Formats: sequence, structure tokens, C-alpha cells
Amino acid sequence: MSVSEIPLAEGRATGGRGAEFRRGLAASTPVLLGIIPYALVLGAQAAQKGLSVAEVPLMTGLNFAGGSEFAAIQLWTSPPHVLLIAAITLLVNSRHFLMGAALAPFIRHLPKRQVFPALFLMCDESWAVGLADAQRRAAAGMRPAFSLPFYLAAGLSVYLAWVAFTACGAALGPVLGDVEKYGFAMAFPAVFLVLLRGMWKGFAAARPWLASLVVAALAYLLVPGAWYVAAGAVSGLAAAWFLAGET
Repeated sequence: MSVSEIPLAEGRATGGRGAEFRRGLAASTPVLLGIIPYALVLGAQAAQKGLSVAEVPLMTGLNFAGGSEFAAIQLWTSPPHVLLIAAITLLVNSRHFLMGAALAPFIRHLPKRQVFPALFLMCDESWAVGLADAQRRAAAGMRPAFSLPFYLAAGLSVYLAWVAFTACGAALGPVLGDVEKYGFAMAFPAVFLVLLRGMWKGFAAARPWLASLVVAALAYLLVPGAWYVAAGAVSGLAAAWFLAGET
């Protein structure tokens, strides 16, 4: 099958691109309910650091990686230490190397004009939703396993919600004051617990997650800065490699 035939075959197998797009919107809706609160928190924190209502969505829209944006805001000064912020952003976003590698086998059939926009929309939430769906479709014998309309719907909905509600947070921050006192920050770990539950395949498969968690927690407690992100990613990858041969 040629590359040009793949989207048509996918549409026939699943009921059409429109149906797949709607399915992606439905799958991402529960995630959006968790994204909105901590988008408001980030927007409010950015406003308290002096960023304008226009600058906040510009930052979140061009970078689109919440963890690194929270880190950047914590380091923000006037004038900002640009090199330090850039280095921390790269460090925090280093997990995207592993996320992209996990997604690569499912998108290698796509042309680059479709792959690059899809990868731009890859954040923790859209990656988890898209990868879990591709794995389910592969297990069911569907080809191609990766549904681009499904993934784009999930990614676009998360992207638009993130940009819009960080802007709302920046606008409402001066009025609400410290928004963390409302408990919005709890949405961040809650979303990730839900995503992990959706990808759970048993304790044996979760051992690399546990190794990554332990190493990241120790690095967070013992090493200054955001090195715990890279430490957790590398340790999880190493654990997966060592445990790959076990049944």
C-alpha cells in the first residue's frame, strides 16, 4: 500500500475521518477537565511575574509543554535569565525524546507534512491518549494502528484549551490572587494518575515506571534544579531495557 492510500484505507476501516475526529474529541474530553484548572494556575503565575495577557498565550502556544512552562515561570526575573530558562526548558522537555520514540513505530508510514504537525501537538496528554488508542487498534488487528484524525482531534483540543485557559488565568490572576489556594494545582497529578491508569498493563510491565519514579524522587530531593526529569527518564529507559528479556 502506498502512503497516499493509507488515509483512505483508514477512513474506510473506521467509518470515516469525521467519525475518527469525533472519537478523538470524546476521548480527550475527560483530560480537558483536568487541564483547565492548572492552565489557569500557570496563567495566573505568569501574570504575577509580569507577563501580559497577550504574552502568556504566545508562550504557551509556541512552546506547548506545561512542565517546562511552569519551570520557566518559577525562574522568571526582570530581566530574565534567558540561557538558564532555555537550558531548564530543554532538560524538562527531554522526556519528549522517549515519547517520540514510543510513537515512532505507529507514525512511520505517514508523510512528513503530516508527521511534523502531529509531533508539534504531542504533549503528555495527547501522547498518552494517542498511543493507548494505537496500541488497542494494533491488538485488534486494525491497520494502520495509528489513527491520525483521532490523534489530531485529541491534540488540537488539548492545545486550544491550554492556550485559551492560560490566557484566562493571566486575565483573572490579578482578580483572584493566589489561585493555588483553591486547590487547582491538584489537577496536575490527578490527570497523570488517570493517564497512567489508562495505560496500566499489570505490575510486571509497570516496573520501569516504578524505577523511574524512585530515581526521579531521589534526584528531586537531593539534586538542585530540574535534573530529576532527565534522571527519571534515563532510569526508566534503562530499567525497560534490562527487563525486556524477562517474561
